[in-house]
Amino acid sequence: MIEELFQIEKHAYKDSRIHRLDARVKILLTFAAIIAIVAVPYSDMIYTVGAVFFVFFVILWALTRLSPRVYLQRLVEIVPLWGIVIFFQIFFKNKYYVDYHTILSLPFGIAVYAESVHFAFILLVKFVVSVSFIILLSSTTKVQDMLEGGVRMGLPADFALILGMMIRYLFVFGYIYKKVNESLATRCFDAFDRKLPWKYRMRQLGYTLGTMFIRAYEQGERVYTSMLCRGYGRNSFLYIKKKPLCRGDMAFLGFSLAFVIVIPVVVWLTALQLF
Repeated sequence: MIEELFQIEKHAYKDSRIHRLDARVKILLTFAAIIAIVAVPYSDMIYTVGAVFFVFFVILWALTRLSPRVYLQRLVEIVPLWGIVIFFQIFFKNKYYVDYHTILSLPFGIAVYAESVHFAFILLVKFVVSVSFIILLSSTTKVQDMLEGGVRMGLPADFALILGMMIRYLFVFGYIYKKVNESLATRCFDAFDRKLPWKYRMRQLGYTLGTMFIRAYEQGERVYTSMLCRGYGRNSFLYIKKKPLCRGDMAFLGFSLAFVIVIPVVVWLTALQLF
């Protein structure tokens, strides 16, 4: 996970039209897309709206000039966790349907319902679209830029200070973790090597975790002392310079928001006319 953190930030430092957009624009677009897709009723219209939204995402991803493999790799890493939750929906009844039809009976009174399968597919569409826009945001926006964009949109100063410190020293911790792993590798130690006695492996891992804990504590003491020397106190806040949106950012934001709002409405009105 630590290596993945550095890799995500590396992608965010690349240059493209989407990378150059203001962080506020991408944050608002992500929230708007998620809210719009979640607000779509649990019906077949979700497939049309989801397909249009995903095409819009594909166009934006192509403008980032990032490899599709980057998106697929991150999606595959996220899907198993929430995919299990979505999969188990096929065994339960929910409030969105009145009548249920069993399509498969399993031992111990477990049954798979056609309506529950339909509900699971709807959840899957909403999940994939929402996660896709989150991946787009995190892959094209630096973590510090996200924080600054959040402050400019009204994030409380206390939260901004805490998040700013966490973001800064998260990478410091990641660097220390990476150096410790490299030190263990140069000593030919592998915690997953079954040729080594498991007690020896557990003991060495315990030593390593203890060392990292002590180093983290000492680093925290040094950082706190340095902050006090620089005037840090109860009333200290993170200073973020005001930055107006340029015309290009405002035009892109206006088009994107109009798109994610109009598409569900058009699909819904079309469905009403058909039925």
